[in-house]
Amino acid sequence: MFKKLLAFFAAMYVAMSFAAVDVNKASAADLDGLKGIGPAISGKIIEERKKGDFKDWNDFIDRVKGVGQNNAAKFSAEGLTVGGAAFKGAAAGPAAASKKDNKPAAAAKANEKQTDAKPAAAVAAAPVAAAEKKDPKAEAKAKADEAKAKKAADKKAKADEKKKAAEEAKAKAGTAKSAASAAKK
Repeated sequence: MFKKLLAFFAAMYVAMSFAAVDVNKASAADLDGLKGIGPAISGKIIEERKKGDFKDWNDFIDRVKGVGQNNAAKFSAEGLTVGGAAFKGAAAGPAAASKKDNKPAAAAKANEKQTDAKPAAAVAAAPVAAAEKKDPKAEAKAKADEAKAKKAADKKAKADEKKKAAEEAKAKAGTAKSAASAAKK
């Protein structure tokens, strides 16, 4: 009986952990619990919510600085809703992960969708896109990745140089041995 009770509570815990979090009702702790939302963004969300509930995802994106189409899609994938509705814009997940490879194509597609839907929204989204490009976390990560790559390249170059020096020393020793054996004859 105890095992069944324990299994029931474990199942309830799992169900609650995957429950949707409505941005209009969530506490700062609930928002912080979502992947991608830290104390800074949750603070901005709470401050904007004091002015009034978010009507929809576009209202949420417009009012909260640092949240754009891509972040909204990621937050929605993590379980965030606005008025009980999930974000229906840019897809998060594998498409977002491959964004680094084809950034211009993704930006062109997003601009086409925005232009077709609402011309005014496309103009308003331009400053948001510029703000996303200057995301300090992304810049810091890019710098760290660049530093790692440089360090690895330097390490490899040093190892190659060491290997080359060892081969030269071996060849030089082989040449000296053959010269010594020729001199003995």
